[in-house]
Amino acid sequence: MKAYVLNKIGQLDYMERPLPRLKEGEVLVKVGAVGICGSDIPRIFETGTYHFPTIPGHEFAGTVVDAYDAPGRSWIGKRVGVFPLIPCGRCTSCIERQYEMCSSYDYLGSRSDGGFAEYVKVPVWNLLELPEGVSMEAGAMLEPASVALHAIRRLELREDDTVVIFGLGTIGCLVAQWLRTFHIEKVLAVGHRKEPGILMHKTASKDYLYRMEEEGNMREWIYEKTQEQGADIAIDCAGSPVTVANCLECVRPGGQVLLVGNPQGEMAFSKDSYWKILRKQLRLAGTWNSSFAHQAGDDWHESVRHMEAKSLQPERLITHELAFGNLSQGLRIMRGHVEYYNKIMVLENKVRRK
Repeated sequence: MKAYVLNKIGQLDYMERPLPRLKEGEVLVKVGAVGICGSDIPRIFETGTYHFPTIPGHEFAGTVVDAYDAPGRSWIGKRVGVFPLIPCGRCTSCIERQYEMCSSYDYLGSRSDGGFAEYVKVPVWNLLELPEGVSMEAGAMLEPASVALHAIRRLELREDDTVVIFGLGTIGCLVAQWLRTFHIEKVLAVGHRKEPGILMHKTASKDYLYRMEEEGNMREWIYEKTQEQGADIAIDCAGSPVTVANCLECVRPGGQVLLVGNPQGEMAFSKDSYWKILRKQLRLAGTWNSSFAHQAGDDWHESVRHMEAKSLQPERLITHELAFGNLSQGLRIMRGHVEYYNKIMVLENKVRRK
Protein backbone atom coordinates (compact mmCIF):
# COMPACT_ATOMS: atom_id res chain seq x y z
CA MET A 1 0.00 0.00 0.00
CA LYS A 2 0.95 3.67 -0.27
CA ALA A 3 1.44 5.57 2.97
CA TYR A 4 2.89 8.78 4.36
CA VAL A 5 5.55 7.60 6.78
CA LEU A 6 7.14 9.91 9.33
CA ASN A 7 10.72 8.59 9.46
CA LYS A 8 12.04 11.46 11.54
CA ILE A 9 10.95 14.95 12.51
CA GLY A 10 10.28 16.88 9.31
CA GLN A 11 10.68 13.86 7.03
CA LEU A 12 7.31 12.55 5.90
CA ASP A 13 7.92 10.15 3.02
CA TYR A 14 5.26 9.03 0.54
CA MET A 15 6.24 5.43 0.04
CA GLU A 16 5.25 1.80 -0.35
CA ARG A 17 4.58 -0.10 2.87
CA PRO A 18 3.43 -3.68 3.48
CA LEU A 19 -0.22 -4.11 4.34
CA PRO A 20 -0.70 -4.15 8.13
CA ARG A 21 -0.68 -7.63 9.67
CA LEU A 22 -3.84 -8.18 11.67
CA LYS A 23 -4.01 -9.66 15.15
CA GLU A 24 -6.87 -11.00 17.23
CA GLY A 25 -9.74 -8.53 17.42
CA GLU A 26 -8.50 -6.33 14.55
CA VAL A 27 -9.86 -5.43 11.13
CA LEU A 28 -8.35 -3.82 8.06
CA VAL A 29 -9.94 -0.50 7.09
CA LYS A 30 -9.53 0.95 3.61
CA VAL A 31 -9.32 4.70 4.21
CA GLY A 32 -11.93 6.69 2.32
CA ALA A 33 -11.31 10.12 3.84
CA VAL A 34 -8.82 11.51 6.33
CA GLY A 35 -8.65 15.00 7.78
CA ILE A 36 -5.49 16.87 8.67
CA CYS A 37 -5.70 17.98 12.28
CA GLY A 38 -3.94 21.10 13.51
CA SER A 39 -2.04 18.86 15.94
CA ASP A 40 -0.55 16.96 12.98
CA ILE A 41 1.57 19.98 12.03
CA PRO A 42 3.76 20.13 15.17
CA ARG A 43 3.70 16.33 15.34
CA ILE A 44 5.22 16.06 11.87
CA PHE A 45 7.48 19.10 11.80
CA GLU A 46 8.45 19.90 15.40
CA THR A 47 7.95 17.29 18.09
CA GLY A 48 7.70 13.97 16.29
CA THR A 49 5.64 10.97 17.36
CA TYR A 50 6.35 8.40 20.07
CA HIS A 51 8.57 6.34 17.79
CA PHE A 52 9.82 6.25 14.21
CA PRO A 53 8.66 5.27 11.72
CA THR A 54 5.00 6.20 12.27
CA ILE A 55 2.10 6.86 9.91
CA PRO A 56 0.23 9.92 11.25
CA GLY A 57 -3.46 10.73 10.86
CA HIS A 58 -6.19 10.18 13.45
CA GLU A 59 -9.28 11.75 11.83
CA PHE A 60 -10.41 9.16 9.31
CA ALA A 61 -13.23 6.98 8.06
CA GLY A 62 -13.28 4.08 5.65
CA THR A 63 -14.60 0.66 4.76
CA VAL A 64 -13.73 -2.60 6.51
CA VAL A 65 -12.22 -4.97 3.94
CA ASP A 66 -10.69 -7.76 6.04
CA ALA A 67 -10.71 -9.16 9.56
CA TYR A 68 -8.57 -11.47 11.65
CA ASP A 69 -11.32 -13.44 13.36
CA ALA A 70 -15.07 -13.90 13.70
CA PRO A 71 -15.88 -10.71 15.68
CA GLY A 72 -14.42 -8.64 12.87
CA ARG A 73 -15.88 -10.53 9.93
CA SER A 74 -19.36 -9.17 10.57
CA TRP A 75 -17.89 -5.71 9.89
CA ILE A 76 -16.55 -6.51 6.42
CA GLY A 77 -18.12 -4.22 3.84
CA LYS A 78 -19.35 -1.70 6.41
CA ARG A 79 -18.49 2.00 6.30
CA VAL A 80 -17.01 3.06 9.63
CA GLY A 81 -15.75 5.95 11.67
CA VAL A 82 -12.80 5.18 13.94
CA PHE A 83 -12.28 6.29 17.53
CA PRO A 84 -8.48 6.74 17.50
CA LEU A 85 -7.79 6.22 21.22
CA ILE A 86 -7.16 2.59 22.17
CA PRO A 87 -7.67 2.30 25.95
CA CYS A 88 -5.79 -0.12 28.15
CA GLY A 89 -9.00 -1.41 29.75
CA ARG A 90 -7.31 -1.82 33.13
CA CYS A 91 -6.78 1.60 34.73
CA THR A 92 -9.29 3.33 37.00
CA SER A 93 -10.63 5.53 34.19
CA CYS A 94 -11.23 2.53 31.94
CA ILE A 95 -12.95 0.60 34.72
CA GLU A 96 -15.25 3.62 35.12
CA ARG A 97 -15.78 3.64 31.32
CA GLN A 98 -14.13 7.06 31.01
CA TYR A 99 -11.84 5.73 28.31
CA GLU A 100 -10.79 9.20 27.08
CA MET A 101 -8.88 9.61 30.34
CA CYS A 102 -7.10 6.25 30.16
CA SER A 103 -3.68 6.50 31.82
CA SER A 104 -1.97 3.99 29.49
CA TYR A 105 -3.58 4.35 26.09
CA ASP A 106 -2.46 3.69 22.54
CA TYR A 107 -3.43 6.14 19.81
CA LEU A 108 -3.80 5.72 16.07
CA GLY A 109 -1.74 8.31 14.24
CA SER A 110 0.74 9.12 17.00
CA ARG A 111 1.57 5.98 19.01
CA SER A 112 0.42 3.50 16.35
CA ASP A 113 0.06 3.85 12.59
CA GLY A 114 -2.87 5.98 11.53
CA GLY A 115 -4.91 7.16 8.59
CA PHE A 116 -2.37 8.81 6.26
CA ALA A 117 -2.31 5.49 4.42
CA GLU A 118 -4.44 3.48 2.06
CA TYR A 119 -5.14 0.89 4.78
CA VAL A 120 -5.11 0.91 8.60
CA LYS A 121 -5.48 -1.90 11.10
CA VAL A 122 -8.05 -1.00 13.75
CA PRO A 123 -9.39 -2.87 16.80
CA VAL A 124 -13.02 -3.89 16.35
CA TRP A 125 -13.68 -2.11 19.67
CA ASN A 126 -12.87 1.24 18.03
CA LEU A 127 -15.34 0.99 15.14
CA LEU A 128 -18.59 2.89 14.74
CA GLU A 129 -20.78 2.12 11.73
CA LEU A 130 -21.73 5.11 9.59
CA PRO A 131 -25.44 5.33 8.71
CA GLU A 132 -26.32 5.55 5.03
CA GLY A 133 -26.99 9.28 5.22
CA VAL A 134 -23.58 10.13 6.69
CA SER A 135 -20.89 10.72 4.07
CA MET A 136 -17.35 9.44 4.30
CA GLU A 137 -16.15 13.03 4.72
CA ALA A 138 -18.52 13.59 7.63
CA GLY A 139 -17.36 10.28 9.12
CA ALA A 140 -13.78 11.52 9.01
CA MET A 141 -14.92 14.53 11.03
CA LEU A 142 -16.49 12.45 13.78
CA GLU A 143 -13.38 12.89 15.90
CA PRO A 144 -13.29 16.73 15.97
CA ALA A 145 -17.10 16.89 16.15
CA SER A 146 -17.08 14.64 19.20
CA VAL A 147 -14.23 16.59 20.79
CA ALA A 148 -16.30 19.77 20.44
CA LEU A 149 -19.37 18.10 21.94
CA HIS A 150 -17.32 16.71 24.82
CA ALA A 151 -16.14 20.25 25.54
CA ILE A 152 -19.67 21.68 25.56
CA ARG A 153 -20.79 18.95 27.94
CA ARG A 154 -18.24 20.17 30.49
CA LEU A 155 -20.36 23.31 30.94
CA GLU A 156 -23.50 24.07 32.89
CA LEU A 157 -25.32 25.49 29.89
CA ARG A 158 -28.58 27.43 29.89
CA GLU A 159 -30.45 28.58 26.82
CA ASP A 160 -30.30 32.25 27.84
CA ASP A 161 -26.51 32.21 28.34
CA THR A 162 -24.25 34.49 26.35
CA VAL A 163 -21.21 32.54 25.15
CA VAL A 164 -18.02 34.01 23.72
CA ILE A 165 -15.64 31.85 21.66
CA PHE A 166 -12.02 32.80 21.11
CA GLY A 167 -10.71 31.03 18.01
CA LEU A 168 -12.75 29.75 15.07
CA GLY A 169 -10.66 26.93 13.71
CA THR A 170 -12.33 23.57 13.15
CA ILE A 171 -13.06 22.97 16.84
CA GLY A 172 -14.26 26.55 17.40
CA CYS A 173 -16.64 26.36 14.44
CA LEU A 174 -17.90 22.96 15.62
CA VAL A 175 -18.45 24.38 19.10
CA ALA A 176 -20.59 27.06 17.43
CA GLN A 177 -22.58 24.38 15.57
CA TRP A 178 -23.17 22.47 18.77
CA LEU A 179 -24.25 25.62 20.61
CA ARG A 180 -26.90 26.09 17.92
CA THR A 181 -28.16 22.53 18.52
CA PHE A 182 -28.38 23.36 22.23
CA HIS A 183 -30.56 26.37 21.30
CA ILE A 184 -28.02 28.96 22.42
CA GLU A 185 -28.97 32.18 20.63
CA LYS A 186 -26.39 34.62 21.98
CA VAL A 187 -22.92 33.73 20.76
CA LEU A 188 -20.01 36.10 20.22
CA ALA A 189 -16.87 34.91 18.45
CA VAL A 190 -13.43 36.45 18.05
CA GLY A 191 -10.78 35.65 15.45
CA HIS A 192 -8.03 37.08 13.26
CA ARG A 193 -9.55 37.00 9.75
CA LYS A 194 -12.91 37.68 8.14
CA GLU A 195 -13.29 34.17 6.65
CA PRO A 196 -13.92 32.33 9.94
CA GLY A 197 -16.83 34.61 10.73
CA ILE A 198 -18.32 34.05 7.30
CA LEU A 199 -17.98 30.30 7.75
CA MET A 200 -19.56 30.41 11.21
CA HIS A 201 -22.54 32.35 9.83
CA LYS A 202 -22.98 29.78 7.04
CA THR A 203 -22.60 26.67 9.18
CA ALA A 204 -23.86 27.64 12.66
CA SER A 205 -26.07 30.74 12.73
CA LYS A 206 -26.21 33.99 10.81
CA ASP A 207 -27.31 35.64 14.07
CA TYR A 208 -24.08 34.83 15.90
CA LEU A 209 -21.79 37.87 16.12
CA TYR A 210 -18.19 37.91 14.97
CA ARG A 211 -15.38 40.40 15.34
CA MET A 212 -11.75 40.40 14.28
CA GLU A 213 -9.27 41.29 16.98
CA GLU A 214 -7.81 43.92 14.64
CA GLU A 215 -11.11 45.83 14.77
CA GLY A 216 -10.52 47.10 18.27
CA ASN A 217 -10.74 46.40 21.98
CA MET A 218 -12.32 42.98 22.53
CA ARG A 219 -13.29 43.71 26.11
CA GLU A 220 -15.24 46.82 25.14
CA TRP A 221 -17.06 45.01 22.34
CA ILE A 222 -18.03 42.03 24.50
CA TYR A 223 -19.16 44.20 27.40
CA GLU A 224 -21.15 46.38 25.00
CA LYS A 225 -22.95 43.29 23.63
CA THR A 226 -23.66 41.98 27.16
CA GLN A 227 -25.05 45.18 28.71
CA GLU A 228 -21.73 45.70 30.52
CA GLN A 229 -22.10 42.39 32.39
CA GLY A 230 -19.60 40.21 30.56
CA ALA A 231 -20.28 36.83 28.97
CA ASP A 232 -21.75 34.00 31.02
CA ILE A 233 -19.33 31.56 29.42
CA ALA A 234 -15.98 32.11 27.72
CA ILE A 235 -14.45 29.32 25.63
CA ASP A 236 -10.82 29.30 24.54
CA CYS A 237 -10.37 27.32 21.32
CA ALA A 238 -7.01 28.86 20.41
CA GLY A 239 -4.69 27.72 23.17
CA SER A 240 -2.65 30.89 23.57
CA PRO A 241 -1.88 32.86 26.76
CA VAL A 242 -3.55 35.91 25.17
CA THR A 243 -6.84 34.17 24.43
CA VAL A 244 -6.96 32.57 27.89
CA ALA A 245 -6.37 36.00 29.46
CA ASN A 246 -9.14 37.39 27.23
CA CYS A 247 -11.52 34.72 28.52
CA LEU A 248 -10.79 35.69 32.11
CA GLU A 249 -11.17 39.36 31.28
CA CYS A 250 -14.46 39.09 29.39
CA VAL A 251 -16.45 36.60 31.48
CA ARG A 252 -18.84 37.90 34.14
CA PRO A 253 -18.36 37.34 37.87
CA GLY A 254 -19.44 33.82 38.73
CA GLY A 255 -19.10 32.78 35.09
CA GLN A 256 -17.52 29.76 33.44
CA VAL A 257 -14.29 29.48 31.47
CA LEU A 258 -13.70 26.42 29.30
CA LEU A 259 -10.19 25.66 28.04
CA VAL A 260 -10.31 23.64 24.81
CA GLY A 261 -7.43 24.64 22.54
CA ASN A 262 -4.17 22.69 22.58
CA PRO A 263 -1.47 24.96 24.04
CA GLN A 264 0.63 26.68 21.41
CA GLY A 265 3.52 26.94 23.85
CA GLU A 266 4.19 27.52 27.53
CA MET A 267 1.11 28.78 29.37
CA ALA A 268 1.24 31.05 32.41
CA PHE A 269 -1.21 33.25 34.28
CA SER A 270 -0.24 36.83 34.99
CA LYS A 271 -0.90 38.00 38.51
CA ASP A 272 -3.77 40.13 37.21
CA SER A 273 -5.37 37.17 35.42
CA TYR A 274 -5.02 34.98 38.47
CA TRP A 275 -6.72 37.63 40.59
CA LYS A 276 -9.62 37.60 38.14
CA ILE A 277 -10.10 33.88 38.72
CA LEU A 278 -10.22 34.49 42.46
CA ARG A 279 -12.19 37.71 42.69
CA LYS A 280 -14.75 36.77 40.04
CA GLN A 281 -15.05 33.31 41.60
CA LEU A 282 -14.82 31.75 38.18
CA ARG A 283 -15.34 28.09 37.36
CA LEU A 284 -12.57 26.78 35.11
CA ALA A 285 -12.91 23.53 33.21
CA GLY A 286 -10.50 21.71 30.95
CA THR A 287 -11.43 19.16 28.34
CA TRP A 288 -9.62 16.60 26.24
CA ASN A 289 -10.71 14.09 23.65
CA SER A 290 -14.23 12.62 23.67
CA SER A 291 -16.30 9.81 25.12
CA PHE A 292 -16.74 6.54 23.25
CA ALA A 293 -18.35 3.88 25.40
CA HIS A 294 -20.35 1.80 22.90
CA GLN A 295 -23.64 3.23 24.05
CA ALA A 296 -26.22 5.75 22.93
CA GLY A 297 -25.52 9.17 24.36
CA ASP A 298 -21.73 9.03 24.36
CA ASP A 299 -20.09 11.77 22.32
CA TRP A 300 -19.49 9.67 19.21
CA HIS A 301 -22.96 8.15 19.03
CA GLU A 302 -24.52 11.54 19.70
CA SER A 303 -22.42 13.09 16.91
CA VAL A 304 -23.53 10.39 14.47
CA ARG A 305 -27.16 10.87 15.48
CA HIS A 306 -26.98 14.59 14.80
CA MET A 307 -25.10 14.06 11.53
CA GLU A 308 -27.75 11.64 10.33
CA ALA A 309 -30.47 14.14 11.27
CA LYS A 310 -28.48 16.93 9.53
CA SER A 311 -28.64 19.05 12.68
CA LEU A 312 -24.84 18.86 12.72
CA GLN A 313 -22.97 19.22 9.42
CA PRO A 314 -19.23 19.21 10.08
CA GLU A 315 -18.45 18.52 6.42
CA ARG A 316 -19.52 22.09 5.63
CA LEU A 317 -16.30 23.21 7.33
CA ILE A 318 -14.19 21.48 4.66
CA THR A 319 -12.44 24.20 2.69
CA HIS A 320 -10.07 21.95 0.73
CA GLU A 321 -10.51 18.44 -0.66
CA LEU A 322 -7.33 16.84 -1.97
CA ALA A 323 -6.46 13.57 -3.63
CA PHE A 324 -4.51 11.16 -1.46
CA GLY A 325 -1.30 11.76 -3.42
CA ASN A 326 -1.56 15.50 -2.67
CA LEU A 327 -1.64 15.33 1.12
CA SER A 328 1.65 17.23 1.32
CA GLN A 329 -0.09 20.19 -0.30
CA GLY A 330 -2.50 20.34 2.63
CA LEU A 331 0.37 20.20 5.10
CA ARG A 332 2.10 23.03 3.25
CA ILE A 333 -1.03 25.21 3.40
CA MET A 334 -1.51 24.60 7.10
CA ARG A 335 2.11 24.95 8.11
CA GLY A 336 2.71 28.12 6.13
CA HIS A 337 -0.78 29.64 6.45
CA VAL A 338 -0.42 30.52 2.78
CA GLU A 339 -4.20 30.72 2.34
CA TYR A 340 -7.31 30.47 4.46
CA TYR A 341 -8.35 26.98 5.47
CA ASN A 342 -10.59 25.41 8.05
CA LYS A 343 -10.63 21.65 7.51
CA ILE A 344 -8.43 20.11 4.83
CA MET A 345 -9.73 16.69 3.82
CA VAL A 346 -7.83 14.06 1.84
CA LEU A 347 -10.00 11.68 -0.17
CA GLU A 348 -9.42 8.24 -1.60
CA ASN A 349 -10.42 8.91 -5.19
CA LYS A 350 -11.77 12.36 -5.95
CA VAL A 351 -11.30 16.08 -5.62
CA ARG A 352 -14.33 18.34 -5.46
CA ARG A 353 -12.92 21.54 -4.03
CA LYS A 354 -9.53 23.19 -3.92
